[in-house]
Amino acid sequence: MIVKYTSADFIIRGARVFIGKDNPIEQLDVAVKNDIIIAVAKKLNMQAKLVIKADGLVLSPGFIDVHTHDDLEVLRKPSVPAKLSQGVTTVIAGNCGISAVPTSVKSGLRDPINLLGAKNEFVYPELKDYRSAFVKAKPSVNLAMLIGHISLRAQVMDNLERAATDSEIEQMQGLLERAMSQGALGLSTGLAYYNAKQASEYEVNQLAKVVTPFDGLYTTHLRTEFQGIIDAMDEAFATAKQAELPLVISHIKCAGKENWGRSEEVLAHFEQQKQHQHIGCDCYPYAASSSTLDLKQVNEGTDIFITWSESFPDMAKQHLKDIARQWDLTQLEAAKRLQPAGAVYHCMQESDVQTFLGYEHSMVGSDGLPCDPHPHPRLWGTFPRVLGHYCREEQLLSLELALHKMTALPASHFKLQKRGKIEIGYFADLVLFDPEKIIDNANYSEPKQSATGIQTVWVNGVESFNVKQCSNAHAPEGRAGRFLTRHNHKNY
Repeated sequence: MIVKYTSADFIIRGARVFIGKDNPIEQLDVAVKNDIIIAVAKKLNMQAKLVIKADGLVLSPGFIDVHTHDDLEVLRKPSVPAKLSQGVTTVIAGNCGISAVPTSVKSGLRDPINLLGAKNEFVYPELKDYRSAFVKAKPSVNLAMLIGHISLRAQVMDNLERAATDSEIEQMQGLLERAMSQGALGLSTGLAYYNAKQASEYEVNQLAKVVTPFDGLYTTHLRTEFQGIIDAMDEAFATAKQAELPLVISHIKCAGKENWGRSEEVLAHFEQQKQHQHIGCDCYPYAASSSTLDLKQVNEGTDIFITWSESFPDMAKQHLKDIARQWDLTQLEAAKRLQPAGAVYHCMQESDVQTFLGYEHSMVGSDGLPCDPHPHPRLWGTFPRVLGHYCREEQLLSLELALHKMTALPASHFKLQKRGKIEIGYFADLVLFDPEKIIDNANYSEPKQSATGIQTVWVNGVESFNVKQCSNAHAPEGRAGRFLTRHNHKNY
C-alpha cells in the first residue's frame, strides 16, 4: 500500500542528490517523515516542520561500512564518532572470523578475538543477548552481525592450532544455526590467523552449509593474501559454491613485496569466477594493513609499526626495526619478545591499492580497530579518503561509482532491505557533504582525526551528526541506530 503524505518532518532542499551510479547527480528536494524517505522531486511544495537548505551540497545514502570490528565498540561508545564523522550510518560487524557472538570467555582471550575488546566484555553466548545489549545502549549507527569462525572454534575447542573433530564441528554448527535463526547475516572466516589456519576445508564447508537454509552469505579473510592468493581465492570460491552461498572476499589485496604488481591478475581471476557464482569483495584505500603482530609477516623488507604490546607497553608507537636496534636483536626476535602486540604493516604497493579500489565491483570497508590505542588511520578516514583523495584529487574513479560502492552495492550484497538508496519508502539514512572539501585528516602519526567536508548525517531520519554542533549522537535521543537482522528474518 502506498501512503500519500501531506507533510514531512523535514525537507532537504536544493541538494545534488545521488540516485544511482547510472544516473547523473541532479539537484532535487528530499522529504523525510519519521524514519522514511517520503518524496523525491525537483521541487517539493509539501509542508515541513524543518527545511534544510543544502545549497548544492551532495546528498547521498548513508555509507555502509562492510568491514568493521565494531562489535563491542558500539556498546562501549554508542556515539561512535569515528563512523558518524565520516558519513557511515551502517556497519557490518563480525568480520575476519572474529565476532562478539557467541562468546563466553572462561580463560584468556584467543588471538585475534582480543582485537575486539577486553575479556570482561565478551558476555554474549547468543545473538539475542547481544541484540538486547544493542537496544539498551542505543548506538548511533545501524549494525548487522556476521558470526566468526574463530569465535565458534574458541567456544568448543581447547586447542585452536589444529583441525576440529567431527564432534567439535557439530557443536559449532549448533551455535551457528542458533545465531542464524536469531538474525545473523552469515559466516565469516579469518583463515590466515594461526588460530584458524589449521582448520580444514571440510570444517569450513560444513559450517557454511548451516547458513544455506537461512539465505545468508559467506565472507572470508583469505587463507593467504601473499603469493598463494590465487589458490586461497579458489578455496573461498569452492566453499561458497558447495554451500550455494554468495561470497564476499574481505580486504582484497596483494600483500608482501614478492606479490606486488599482481592486482590485475588477481582481479582477472576474480572476474572470471564472477561469471559462474555470486561473489563480491571489499577493500580499503591504504597501502598498509593492521592487525595483531604476526610473526610470519615479520621480515626486513616490511616496515612494521608497533601500536601496542602487553609485554612491553612502553615500546609501543615505534617501528619494529627501531625497537630491534635498541634491544640489539633481529626484528623477528624483537617481535617474539613484544608478544602479544598489535602492528601496522606497510606491506602493499600503491598501484595495486588503486587497481582494487578502482574496480567497478569492489566495495569500501574500513577494517578499523577501535580498541587499538594507536589505530590505523582507516578507522577515522576511509570514506572521506576515497571521496576526497581518490575521486577528486587522483580522479581514479567517478563520484557516482565511489558512492555506489559505499551504498547500493553493499546493501545488495549484504541483503539490507530498504537501505543504500535515496528512494521513496527507503529508510532515511543520509549524508550531506561538500565534494569539493571532503578529505580525510587521519594519518599514521595522528590517526584519531575527524574528516573535513561531512556536513550532516541522519540515521533512520534522526540528525545524528552536524559539523556545526559536532554531534548530536552523544545524547541518547540523538542515537537512532538499529540492529539489522538478515533480510528474511521474521523480526526484521
